[in-house]
Amino acid sequence: MSTALLIVLIALAAVVVVAVVLIAGRRQRESRLESRRVEAGEHREEAEVRSREAELAEAEAEERAARARRETLAAEEQAERATRERAAADELEGRAREVDPDYDPDAPTR
Repeated sequence: MSTALLIVLIALAAVVVVAVVLIAGRRQRESRLESRRVEAGEHREEAEVRSREAELAEAEAEERAARARRETLAAEEQAERATRERAAADELEGRAREVDPDYDPDAPTR
């Protein structure tokens, strides 16, 4: 074999080795990128699930708060009604004492 042919074959082998290394590097890079894309997709799916769960929890909390406000208003209204009824009962009791011929203001209270 001639030296020139040997040099050409060595150069050709070097080019093939470099090409194989480059192709392997690209494939490895593409594999890493695809793996990261899959991971990113999984994170997005998990984020969507958690976002929906958070929205549901917020809606339930708002509903519970609204129910609590309604209950508070109802309790306040009931307390006001009880105060009015107590005042009316006291007024009627006073009138009853005024018209009761048997009422003795000096007697111990019932």
